[in-house]
Amino acid sequence: MHESSIQVKIQLDEQKIPQSIDWSATDSTAQEAQAARAMMLTFWDPTDKTALRIDLWTKDMMVDEMADFFYQNLMGMGDTYLRATQDKALAEEFKTFAKTFYNKFRASQIEQGAK
Repeated sequence: MHESSIQVKIQLDEQKIPQSIDWSATDSTAQEAQAARAMMLTFWDPTDKTALRIDLWTKDMMVDEMADFFYQNLMGMGDTYLRATQDKALAEEFKTFAKTFYNKFRASQIEQGAK
């Protein structure tokens, strides 16, 4: 059986706010650890039937980057849900919501810029 691992290293400041996030994976083609500004890691606990989440982002993560990050995650969730269930209608709901979310974010940015 093949085994793979992913390692995440978080550097924190004095207030325990992430300064940097670096990750590496044994099956990655990258030779060096990769830098990230944000991460979402979720595990399913089958006993309690709950999602256990770790959501982190650095001080350098900009608001527009966070919106892009959420948009891409929501779109990806739609793809994953489709692969797992073959339910095209509900998978499309994820993507519709993602597009609505992103369009509302962009509109709010334009509105704030006009002030």
